[in-house]
Amino acid sequence: MRLARLATGDNTAQATAIVAPKPAKTTVRLRSRTGWRRSAVLAAAVMIVLAGCGSSPRPSPGSAPVFPGTPAGAQARWFFHALGRLPIPAAAIRAHFAPAFLAKASPAFINARLAGAGQLHLVSVTSTRPNVVVFVMSVRRAQRFRVGLLVDAHGRITNLQPQELAPTASAASVTPALAPGWVAQPVTFQAGGVTIHGTYTHPGSAAAGPVPAAVLLGGSGSVTDRNDNAPGQPDRNLLLALANWLSADGVASLRYDKLGSGQTGWGRYAAHPERAGVKPYEQESVAALRFLAGQRQVAPARLAVFGHSLGGVYALLLAAGLAGHAPKVRAVGLLEPVPIRFLDLVGQSSLASLALALRNGQSSAAQARSLGQAITHAITSLRHTGTLPGRLPAGAAGAFNRNGMGTPLELSQIDQYDPAAVAAKLPARIAVLLTCSNADNYFGCAQVNHLAAGLRNAQAKLDFLHLDGVDHFLKEDISKNPAAFNQPLPFSAQLRAALKTFLAGNL
Repeated sequence: MRLARLATGDNTAQATAIVAPKPAKTTVRLRSRTGWRRSAVLAAAVMIVLAGCGSSPRPSPGSAPVFPGTPAGAQARWFFHALGRLPIPAAAIRAHFAPAFLAKASPAFINARLAGAGQLHLVSVTSTRPNVVVFVMSVRRAQRFRVGLLVDAHGRITNLQPQELAPTASAASVTPALAPGWVAQPVTFQAGGVTIHGTYTHPGSAAAGPVPAAVLLGGSGSVTDRNDNAPGQPDRNLLLALANWLSADGVASLRYDKLGSGQTGWGRYAAHPERAGVKPYEQESVAALRFLAGQRQVAPARLAVFGHSLGGVYALLLAAGLAGHAPKVRAVGLLEPVPIRFLDLVGQSSLASLALALRNGQSSAAQARSLGQAITHAITSLRHTGTLPGRLPAGAAGAFNRNGMGTPLELSQIDQYDPAAVAAKLPARIAVLLTCSNADNYFGCAQVNHLAAGLRNAQAKLDFLHLDGVDHFLKEDISKNPAAFNQPLPFSAQLRAALKTFLAGNL
């Protein structure tokens, strides 16, 4: 799902960040002029990840560049190692950071954003002056950051300016491969008068015995295709990775271009896409499960449904029998699912983004108040009429991007479902794999706990996986920058291991 970037009106991350005060004289310039706005929001990107789920391993030992014995070098060495020993004691933060920095970022505020940066590796160190040091570090040997650190006359940190570096891998090298002997077959099926195009992944041999199978449902947005990709971000590839992981575990799968995306397009809704509400998407999920259950190589008594983000809500509706009459599923996977009512989530995220913009000096109090009122008015309009107000300010309209988040009618109708209440209607003892991550920039583990409570009310067999340093698209990514969704970063090894165990025990 994509929520508003209200801080600047562009595509910068809405992630919470620690913003250091600018030094009076010397600065470390790591940013291009065109990238200054993103860097401002990503200030101290190594601090960007929200806490709440898990701890960070210590930096990896071994031969590595060393920090110089200068005031800046000493602080850089302390800071790098402190990232691997979280949380940092408040007294230590006060001892190492300048008062001007702490005036904008308290020790509690800093520690609340220092999770997920595990398995650190020091790549290089550059020092040109005693008060400045620049070092490059990698996270899990994948994501890399160049960090400029500046100290004042007392040797305390007064500024941190990070720059996220491009990954060195390729998309092909980090996407799991299809299991040997398996094929990804293009297929079509009918749903609500629309021809749905998808990919059926299954054993290549016709003699292969019946195998378990899963329907895979992508996140929000009428442009989100069968691989969980969208225009402008064609390499997120979460559902492709999931299908290939499943093939390695002997599980067939079906993923598809939902209404409005990919080869499916708008079909009979082409003239009036605004008339597409929740029902066509529910019909697709039901038809997909029926199609899958009818395949000769699929064991119809061993079915599952996996949903990512808003697809998690549709997965719950399907498994609970609320989307329509469909074959019974034995297992449900909810990967970074929307955990509360959808428009509540949009509102909370938007207001948090406005607060960040105000804190960072990127918005005035009057501007933030005006946009907040416009967003609240838009949510009320959606809930009561299924439409958006005719004249929304640009900053508020971004929160309800028509192409990125689905039609206003779908948003208003899916909002009627509280995921926890739907979860409570699941069959007792159904197996559920639920994930949350401390690096998901849309919602945190505390919010997902609401959904987990509904699953427990249903007496589901719940495997609640808390991921560390993994973004909304399940990539090893601590930046909380939506641009990283499309980067060739590895998918979560922690999730991969848990998925294998979950499938072996429940499907």
